[in-house]
Amino acid sequence: MGLLDGKTVLITGGARGQGRAHALVSAREGADVILVDIADQIATVPYAMAKESDLAETVKQVEALDRRALSVVADVRDQSQMDAAVASGIAEFGKIDVLIANAGIWTQGPFWELSEQSWDDMIGVNLTGVWKSAKAVAPHMIERQAGSIVITSSVNGLEPGQNYAHYVSAKHGVIGLMKNIALELAPHGIRCNSINPGAIKTPMTDHQGAWDMFAGHEGGTEEDMMAGGYSFHALKGRTFMPPEVIANTALYLNSDLAAAVTGVTIPVDAGHMILPGFNHAPVE
Repeated sequence: MGLLDGKTVLITGGARGQGRAHALVSAREGADVILVDIADQIATVPYAMAKESDLAETVKQVEALDRRALSVVADVRDQSQMDAAVASGIAEFGKIDVLIANAGIWTQGPFWELSEQSWDDMIGVNLTGVWKSAKAVAPHMIERQAGSIVITSSVNGLEPGQNYAHYVSAKHGVIGLMKNIALELAPHGIRCNSINPGAIKTPMTDHQGAWDMFAGHEGGTEEDMMAGGYSFHALKGRTFMPPEVIANTALYLNSDLAAAVTGVTIPVDAGHMILPGFNHAPVE
């Protein structure tokens, strides 16, 4: 018996990385999955985003676990596309029990140098896209008087981060959004929670820009990033963690184990948020 036997889980940003981990953990626990991804490049994002071939690979891996998978190319910023994705999922599987609003991007820049397009893309994907995803699935869940929604925030939904004010704003925003969704859907038996990941190794974080950030200079390496990850976390032996640690927490939240849990956010950060802070670069 799996924790999600007979459930259908819709995952945004489902083509690879964290989304793929959500898909495989959900499938392992008995769920069929709907994988939604833009499968295209957003111009302000400096790293290579997922392609349709990544979606196809995730479908293949889910099917290898003897579960069904439906892939849908859609942009979470477009309500009509998200409504169509939900409709396709219901037509295929008959129902949607769970939404994991996981789609996200990450870029860097001092707030006074960010372009309007960079700001708009970040808020559009990481905050507005969560609202539109939840909006698309809410009427179906209300009709069924059941459902679970899990939103991916970040430790940067709880604290600032140097040179990504737009990301911090979006991730703080989704925590507030989560609480309101939880409040408004509680009378319908629908739960909503969020997760605050620490340093997770996915294509969104494992690229030259992140390597340089952890190295403190251009020309950083993956080794620099992995070394920096140990200082980011408090728990012994934890550097950048695999995305399954987040998927396992989402599994708990979407299962009956968390049947009485709604309106909360769970840091999965290997103790990052309990670290005492200090000024790494004081200015006198």
